[in-house]
Amino acid sequence: MTNRITQLFNIKYPIIQAGMIWTSGWRLASSVSNSGGLGLIGAGSMYPDIFREHIRKCKQATSQPFGVNVPLIYPDVDKLMQIIAEEEVKIVFTSAGNPKTWTAMLKQQGITVVQVVSSAKFAQKSEQAGVDAIVAEGFEAGGHNGREETTTLCLIPMVRAVTNLPLLAAGGIATGRAMLAAMTLGADGVQVGTRFAASEESSLHPNFKQKIIHSAEGETMLTLKQITPVRVFRNKFYYDVENAINAGAPVDDLVKLLGRARAKRGMFEGDLDEGELEIGQISGLIKDIKPAAEIVEDIMTEFRKAKEEITSFEL
Repeated sequence: MTNRITQLFNIKYPIIQAGMIWTSGWRLASSVSNSGGLGLIGAGSMYPDIFREHIRKCKQATSQPFGVNVPLIYPDVDKLMQIIAEEEVKIVFTSAGNPKTWTAMLKQQGITVVQVVSSAKFAQKSEQAGVDAIVAEGFEAGGHNGREETTTLCLIPMVRAVTNLPLLAAGGIATGRAMLAAMTLGADGVQVGTRFAASEESSLHPNFKQKIIHSAEGETMLTLKQITPVRVFRNKFYYDVENAINAGAPVDDLVKLLGRARAKRGMFEGDLDEGELEIGQISGLIKDIKPAAEIVEDIMTEFRKAKEEITSFEL
């Protein structure tokens, strides 16, 4: 399969594995890249020395292209960018911040830059900043999210209407049928998070992986819009936050309640009650834990089948 995304990244399939915190280490990224997609190391949960270690291990584990995701709101971004330059990483996805801050510097080093956005307005700003491609992420997605709460179904054609850059759809995509739908709406490929979170190679705690595959429709919610919106599983921590919000707690109190390392506690250490369990709405559809290679193959097999079915429709 050849299109603008496969050509941009020199990959076989237009499937990008999202760079999720506490989830996307070198094992997952290299496995997806070896399977024909593009694996991303999630830098958001890594100290600089750990980040460098994951890049080096990924280079050893795959000869295929891979990239990194850097949330621009996280501390030590300048150190992460220095490591990216020193380790000669070729593909960088940036998110949760202003693309003007780092895009020019990265481009000067020959790096392909992709910005994650949640609105058509920020897609335009990203294009003006000089990025090579855009990820348009609907609010179905897990983790940090857009305040506008625009769904993927609406967001993709809105972004396509304002930019001709290569476009990836994200948020609620875990199957080949969803991939075909997104590309029909104007995307050139997809970024997949939650489905890869429930893979053998993801670094999520086994407790959290089991939580994903036993979850049902409606078990995720968007919360903490007063600070930065995030989609999580409903658990004790979520209800503590919601009760505080409903009681009129000021932002400072919410920050204290959030505390430090809540996501690590839930996602990496497996505390399903007190941890912040970031995950997408599509988790209710996922019922098994598979190798990343099998997930990529499943998506492509279903994509091809669905495409054949649609072309056979009689109008």
